[in-house]
Amino acid sequence: MPHVDLELNPVDFITVGTVGPKGRRLFHLQAGRGAQVVSLTIEKEQARALTEALVEMLDDLAKHNELDLPPDTIEMTGLNMDLREPIEPQFRVAQMGLGYDKERDLVVLVAQEMITLEEGQDPETLDLAAVQPSVVRLWATRRQMRALSLHAQQVVKQGRVDPQSNGRLLYYWT
Repeated sequence: MPHVDLELNPVDFITVGTVGPKGRRLFHLQAGRGAQVVSLTIEKEQARALTEALVEMLDDLAKHNELDLPPDTIEMTGLNMDLREPIEPQFRVAQMGLGYDKERDLVVLVAQEMITLEEGQDPETLDLAAVQPSVVRLWATRRQMRALSLHAQQVVKQGRVDPQSNGRLLYYWT
């Protein structure tokens, strides 16, 4: 896949959603600005970790910078947190990071592509300088990020009734 270096600054919307039935859901992080929509494939655990990191960051900002934005002040009913069509992922995310620009009062979410080897490629002989992962930077308000964290929490919880059975073979004896 060709290298992509994309920045939406700021986004009009940012969300997490799934496609597919329980047990085989595919998670997507999606954001848009104007007519441009960017979808990225993430893992369920990445969605959960993103939620936790956003809550910690936003709570820390509120505590240290007197930028109060508690979760109960976000009115979720008026927000459209659905994935937008078309859902065509740019890439699968390997890692994500968060940052904050105090002057602009915006949070940035940086997502980096997971690099996979082609069949037959030897990782020992791979030219790492030639392999450059794609990067997407999504700038959003604290309110948008708080809403993202609340929504992503609900999306993660919508899975199987017993999340310990996700991806595991269970043995039953009678």
